[in-house]
Amino acid sequence: MNNLEELSKLFKRLSKLDYIRPEDVPNIDLYMDQVTTFMDHHMEASKRHPEDKILTKTMINNYAKNDLLPPPVKKKYSKEHMLLLIFIYYFKSILSISDIQTLLHPLTSEYFSGDGQLNLEDIYREVFSLQNEQLDTFTRDVKNKFKSSAKTFENVPEEEREALQSFSFICALSFDVYLKKQMIEAMIDNMAQKAAKRQNKDGSVPKDR
Repeated sequence: MNNLEELSKLFKRLSKLDYIRPEDVPNIDLYMDQVTTFMDHHMEASKRHPEDKILTKTMINNYAKNDLLPPPVKKKYSKEHMLLLIFIYYFKSILSISDIQTLLHPLTSEYFSGDGQLNLEDIYREVFSLQNEQLDTFTRDVKNKFKSSAKTFENVPEEEREALQSFSFICALSFDVYLKKQMIEAMIDNMAQKAAKRQNKDGSVPKDR
């Protein structure tokens, strides 16, 4: 990769990615087959390969088994279930099951039923309202990394330069992901510690993560 045309191709691919809007999620309860079909259709642009599956029955069962997802009611999944599955889809590429459980537990315990002033759909809508701002920031940051990488290995033969500069660009992106992952994990650990202190204060036994 040695020119802005190649970078534009990557951005064009990313431009096809979009989050599922709350109004796109059915307000009726769905059976598991309907859930997987919905997710596969609405997040098709996220697939790396055409044969990839966004969500499977086994995945959903594992999420419920590991307390990431409340159990379905009469084998049907509500809109709140769907919103949680979308969160899980984004988290699972960088976080462990245990970390996702810690992160989602406050949502499932406090907001899943939707009985209070704030419900899970409100939280989902608020969080994803930041999408456009994040994409703009992301685009500027990637362009800066690309320009910096294009200045590396300027003294090596031209036939080797492109591959080395592409490697440099990938390393810059990867280190950025690594740092953000470290920050996320530290924040989740802090959440887990606070939750454990609250449980101890209430006289209950903390649940093993």
